[in-house]
Parts: sequence; structure tokens; C-alpha cells
Amino acid sequence: MKVNANAKDVKKALSRRVKDIYPSKKELEKALMSGRRLVIYHGVDPTAPDLHLGHSTNYLLLSGLQKLGHKIILLIGDFTAQIGDPTGKDKARKSLTKKEILLNCKSYKKQIGKILDLKSKNNPASVKFNSKWLEKLTLKEVIALMSKITSQRMLERDMFQKRIKDKRPIWLHELLYPLLQGYDSVAMNVDVEVGGNDQTFNMLVGRTLMKEYRRKEKFIITTSLLENPKTGRKLMSKSEGKYISLNDSPRQMYGKTMALPDEVIVPCLSMCTKASKERIFLLKNKLKNKRINPRDAKAFLAKELVSLYYGDKEAIGAEKEFKRVFKDKKRPASIKKVSIPKKEIGILDLLLEAKFSSSKSEAKRLVLQGGVKINNKIKKDWKESVQIKKGDIVQVGKKRFIEIK
Repeated sequence: MKVNANAKDVKKALSRRVKDIYPSKKELEKALMSGRRLVIYHGVDPTAPDLHLGHSTNYLLLSGLQKLGHKIILLIGDFTAQIGDPTGKDKARKSLTKKEILLNCKSYKKQIGKILDLKSKNNPASVKFNSKWLEKLTLKEVIALMSKITSQRMLERDMFQKRIKDKRPIWLHELLYPLLQGYDSVAMNVDVEVGGNDQTFNMLVGRTLMKEYRRKEKFIITTSLLENPKTGRKLMSKSEGKYISLNDSPRQMYGKTMALPDEVIVPCLSMCTKASKERIFLLKNKLKNKRINPRDAKAFLAKELVSLYYGDKEAIGAEKEFKRVFKDKKRPASIKKVSIPKKEIGILDLLLEAKFSSSKSEAKRLVLQGGVKINNKIKKDWKESVQIKKGDIVQVGKKRFIEIK
């Protein structure tokens, strides 16, 4: 398939979300306009059931490249997730079972499909799993793979140097992770890899392996991480459970956005929406000169996000519901109904069964923080057993409700 991409279209596709390009932006632009259809991929390890706004920056960039006519591959690291990416970690990640991994990525295709076109007749994005080739590697092939990179290069990584300094262990399987991620590029024979700038080391290993195995250059596009400019910390964290999921309902997405700190409004608009650069620039100036209330700017961001994933009608509905619950202090117009078979249940078990928390320790923390209400009465004793009946309303925080059925 021939690609007809002019300089203006290519520059537009690369104008937002891009941090660095290897070996250079000029060479990549030339390749994208060469008429040759490039194979471009992005990989994600299914360490949690949800993809979030931090991931969306990559998908929105890929969407622009897909529209130019290039082939997009979304790679699910079902094999590499069993090892655990050591990037940024001061200790080894917890190993996941194959069953946990497959359960986590069950709805990934649906979530990714909200941004990328997986059903196009002419140029659909495809989804692949790296277990297809990594499970087949023989010990001889793994040793050959290991011979391509020195241990010194691996140990140069910041987090490994920090562990050495702190006398924390570095496990051998962690050193294998970048090699296996790098081999994904070889197995798929890609031209370009896209990923967050925290993945630069792993992607550069893949670039080295492409030269060794395929005798070809691989371009790398790193995207800026979605961070709080005030704290420098990641805004979306799966490990901490703090994120806006691509799977969230319109009302959840709107409400979570309104709870974001003011300083992240502009970064989120720029990186996670399709709002025009002119509109973002105007809003940024208004915020800087205090000519707009941050709450109103955040409402614009929330509406843009919900519109992107669910359409304008749902965005308007989510906005109305938010005003109803938070401004007018009323219950949601519709509340999810959950069946709890027991008439008496421990408060922590209730929160678990209602899926307000994923663990008893998290449920306990919610109670101790005073964030749990039953029929508008705050529950303060995490050891308490409560009597429940049909029609009871359980609330966690300001925006999460269920009704017992």
C-alpha cells in the first residue's frame, strides 16, 4: 500500500505529545513522506485491567500516523508482563500469572478501539501478543540474544545504579526484560516504535537488536509523560490506583477529571484531547491572567474527554449529572444496583463485594478517612458489621454510589 503524506500532514501528526525522536526528527519525517508504508508499533504490558489517559497520549499520536496510511500494531505484552518491566522501580515487580494477565487485557481491544480504527477496510490497526514468538525462543536463542548487549550497559540504568547504592537486589530476570521487549521489534520487523519517554532505554535496546538481526534502522518516537508540572510525578498511576480509565463511564470520567489539580488542566488538554492548539493556547492565557475560573477550564477539559470517547450527547449528560450531584448536592439520577446476598455483612466485605475497593486494606483506609456512608450516615468503625436491605444506598467519597437490590 502506497502512502501519500505531505510535509504539512506529517508535521501536524508529530506536532503534539512527542518528546524525542531517534535518530532524528528530520530523518523520520523523510521516511513518513517517502511513499513507503511504515510499520509502527506501541506495546503495553497488561498489569491492570484498565488503560488510562497516560496511555492515550500514545494512541492519539498513533491515530494521526494511521490516518497518513501507515500500518499500526498494538502489541500486548502478555509474555513480558510475566517478567515485569523494571523501569523506574526500586525493587522487582510482582510476577503475574498467565491467567491474571489474560484477565487484565480482556477489554484492551475495546478500550484501544475508542481511539484507533481497528475495523478499517483499507488500513485497520492490528492487535498482537508477544507470547506468540517469545514463548518459542529456545535457550540457545536466548543466549544468542543476551550476547548482543553488555551487562555494563544494562547496569548503567538509573534505577539499577540506585539499587546498587541502596544495596537492594537486582534480579537476573529483570536484565532480560529490555532484551525481550527489544526482540519484539525484530519479530514484527517494525520500522518505528512509539512509547513513553520512560521507555527510552528499552526502545533503544530494540533499535540495537534491529541493526544486529535485521540490518536496518528503527525509528523511535518517545512521548511526553503525563505529569503534574508542580510535583513532577506521574498523573496516572496503575500501581497506586489513581487514574482516569478509558473504560470509565462518561459520568465517572467527567467526575474524575473535575477532581484533578488545577495545574494539570493545560497538559491534559494538550496531550489527551483533540482540542485545537489555538483553543488550548487561549485557555492557557486566560488561566495565567486569571480571566477564567480553573473550575470552568476543568469543565471544558472534562467535556472534551467525554466527547472524545463517548460523543457530545454523553458529554452533555455527564456535565448535567455532575452539576446535579456536586453543585445541587443531590443523588445521581441513576445509581448502579448491586446484589449483596447477606443481610448482615462486615463493612470491609461490603466494600469489596460492591467493588469500591480491591483489597481489605484499601477498604479499611476508606472507612478511616470518613469516606464511607450508608444511607447518608458516615461509617467510622472498620470492624463494624452492618445490616443491609433492599434500597439502601452505599456511598464512597463524593461521586461513587450503589443501591442494594
